[in-house]
Amino acid sequence: MKKIIAYTILAISTYSTAFAQKDSQAKAILNQVSQKYRSYDVIKTDFTFSLNNQQANIKETQTGTLISRAKTGKYRVTLYSAAAKPEVDKEILSDGKNQWTYLKKDKEVQVSDADKSGDGLSNPAQIFTMYEKGFKYLYTGEQKIAGKAYQNIELTPEDDKKAIFKVKLTIDKAKKQLYSALLFDKNGNRYTYTVRTFTPNVPAPDATFAWDAKGHPGVEVVDLR
Repeated sequence: MKKIIAYTILAISTYSTAFAQKDSQAKAILNQVSQKYRSYDVIKTDFTFSLNNQQANIKETQTGTLISRAKTGKYRVTLYSAAAKPEVDKEILSDGKNQWTYLKKDKEVQVSDADKSGDGLSNPAQIFTMYEKGFKYLYTGEQKIAGKAYQNIELTPEDDKKAIFKVKLTIDKAKKQLYSALLFDKNGNRYTYTVRTFTPNVPAPDATFAWDAKGHPGVEVVDLR
């Protein structure tokens, strides 16, 4: 019996050490991604966004563009329609204090306080740094995609009341850049962001991140603050 107990303690100890090593490895990888992202003044990415819910028979895909100034919390997200000739479907802009959500079809812009939830849904820029607050993380191994090495990390929120209960990140090992993020919510939705291009230090004046009322005549303003 003493031997069994000893082996059990050894096994638990070994497992705990391995888990800690994976955790530290995940943290080191994520820190590299975050540091590189924050080292740029402005980044621009083209991405694909998809929503899948098998139970509700929902499967939607859109393309989008993100322009972000991470150090000041400013961003501009543009989502395009899935038509043969894509047009602007929705835009989300933030100057770090206010957020404007422009719904082109409805000719409406909603004004609210800047979203700082960190869930990565309303602001794709947050997927680059969301792990920094409120998440536990675990390195789950490497995989090859088109001959390139990618590292996989799984995030789980410390608060189990969060709508998003799991996030899977795929990191380009050589570039130390986020390749994709898969978010799972409790309603059965699966949200996937896949980065198609990543361009650092693009020109972006402050006007890029603020609502241009003059450029959008006839659009109704709905203040939700």
